[in-house]
Amino acid sequence: MKLVQVLVLGLSLGAIYGLIALGFVTIFKGTRVFNLAQGSVMVVGVYVTALLTERFGFAAAAALGIAAAALLGALLDRVIALARRADHLVLSILTVGLDVILVAETSRLIGTTFATVDDPWGSTTISVIGATVPLTRVIALVAGVALIVVFFVVFRTTRFGIRMRASAADSETAALMGISQRNISLSAWAIGGALAATAGIFLAMFPSPGLDANSHLLAFHAIPAVIIGGLDSSVGAIVGGLIVGVAQTAATSYEASLGFLGSGIGDVTPYILMILFLLARPTGIFGTKELIRV
Repeated sequence: MKLVQVLVLGLSLGAIYGLIALGFVTIFKGTRVFNLAQGSVMVVGVYVTALLTERFGFAAAAALGIAAAALLGALLDRVIALARRADHLVLSILTVGLDVILVAETSRLIGTTFATVDDPWGSTTISVIGATVPLTRVIALVAGVALIVVFFVVFRTTRFGIRMRASAADSETAALMGISQRNISLSAWAIGGALAATAGIFLAMFPSPGLDANSHLLAFHAIPAVIIGGLDSSVGAIVGGLIVGVAQTAATSYEASLGFLGSGIGDVTPYILMILFLLARPTGIFGTKELIRV
């Protein structure tokens, strides 16, 4: 039954990574900027949720935490816009500086403690095909799948989604057709922030003790998911997230049997997979190959 447990926990973690990766991809497709401050935005969303849970209850606090992360994402977009004429690589490096500032501030606010969201499910466990798993992980899996479905329905059937996809395909042509690139950029960063906060709230639930100021590094586990799936593919972000989640959980669970690889193999497994994909298929599973005319 351990295999079932590993699979459920892996898919749950993969869905969470998928949400973070989807945020990375949404921002990249909308602005061509790879936001390396995504982890700090995630921690801010969790911190706001933890701060407000006792006063407003978990559901309302979570909604406010996600909204705060979306607002922070939009604010970062306006800061990035000040240097919009710079090369996209420069703009991505700029997000590293923003991340350092946010980490310093969240460290001051959270201190040495953990930000806990006090979700109503606590440490409850349930049996899935004979395997005992935390209820929060099952909820994270179900909620993650539901959010992913909503995301794709919105982006494929609504006018807003069509404008986002048109801008991602060809921003110059979209602008000539009257689609505001400023609004597209603002929306992409806000959506990316909201997705990161949602994932962070799930990561802060049992069996985790919560998130601390250094938990922004957890978002970097989603970067291999982005690379594996394809940097410009929303579908790839989800598939990559599931692959990374299952692989990391399996490596951690069977670490005793993999002793020859050393301790902590689970933490490095996502990056081993990323390196292998970069060597064998740099564009990822669903990534678009760049065509160069000569």
